[in-house]
Amino acid sequence: MIELVLGLPQALVEPVSDALSDELDALSVSVEDADAGTEAEQALFGEPGMPAPEPAWASSTVRALFETEAQAEAAAALLLAQDWTTGLRVLAMMPVVEQDWVRLTQSQFEPVSITEEFWVVPSWHEAPAAAKTVIRLDPGLAFGTGTHPTTLMCLRWLATNARSWPRMLDYGCGSGILAIGALLLGAHTADAVDIDAAAIQSTQDNAAANGVTVRAGDPAMASGCYPLVVANILAQPLKLLAPLLCGHVEAGGRLILAGILERQVDELRQAYAPWLTLEVLDSLDGWVLMGGQRASHDDR
Repeated sequence: MIELVLGLPQALVEPVSDALSDELDALSVSVEDADAGTEAEQALFGEPGMPAPEPAWASSTVRALFETEAQAEAAAALLLAQDWTTGLRVLAMMPVVEQDWVRLTQSQFEPVSITEEFWVVPSWHEAPAAAKTVIRLDPGLAFGTGTHPTTLMCLRWLATNARSWPRMLDYGCGSGILAIGALLLGAHTADAVDIDAAAIQSTQDNAAANGVTVRAGDPAMASGCYPLVVANILAQPLKLLAPLLCGHVEAGGRLILAGILERQVDELRQAYAPWLTLEVLDSLDGWVLMGGQRASHDDR
């Protein structure tokens, strides 16, 4: 297989992607931020009360796979010849080495220790002897396998604050790992919401694989107030979602936030100050976990 790598402005991403997949025989097409890994990197998201997510980044990279080099060369030539593709650049054209992708993927995911007794274990691994609580979770389409510092800190907080929550909300659930972990650690019920249909399906599948029941759906499904609300997203959407998330925390309840860099702590404190006081609960590899408690009725 041959990978064709293109650089292009935002306005061309959709028509070029459509042309590659519909007319030029690309086997797959993916889009990524051309500034990924730099300070200019940006997240695309959509949340209630916010503008719809942009279709791509201002400067994007499109990767297309073709069966043959001739197909990739023809696709590049045809796109460059069009009047409407000004700004399109061919960055690379390279062979993709054939590999056993299943075996390769599995080799990259080992059991993750949250605490000595709490582990996240892929289905193809045996659980460690010391593991008393195990989340069975395989890498999939949705974010959250326990390896990223933000997810790990959320699970670590759940483990070290183990108690029975009558009800919890996992907002931006991804794989559903936090809702599943909370249930395994004693929560009675868990709701999990996400704007991505793949995340909702992944959460339902992972919950079933772990023998727990998670009510999963889009954000409109979240109803009423919860003793515990956990949101592992990114700092910018967390700031914009402050009124909504705090509105889901019952009097005396806890709010746990992740996806925050150390340099963003003060921004988050300010954003949530009208409702509660956030404090740093944990830190790992430049990321922090923040949390706060809503005042009880007696304190208002």
